[in-house]
Amino acid sequence: MIMDAMIPGVEHDEQRTDRSAILMMLAYVEAECRRLGVTEAAQHAAQAASILSPSVMGAAPRRPKASVPVPLVPVH
Repeated sequence: MIMDAMIPGVEHDEQRTDRSAILMMLAYVEAECRRLGVTEAAQHAAQAASILSPSVMGAAPRRPKASVPVPLVPVH
């Protein structure tokens, strides 16, 4: 824990990992909302993901992906 604070770049890597995890969760929420037919909620999830995406954080802009329904298997 304390050692992480002493190693440069560890905090940046943790933030990038956290952002990636949040983006994956938002993609899942968007896909599930679309599967359930809740289009407005899916659009909100997609908008939240676009705000957090690396292109907004200063990386090269990405072309938006077309929304393609992703078949998801429920996990129980």
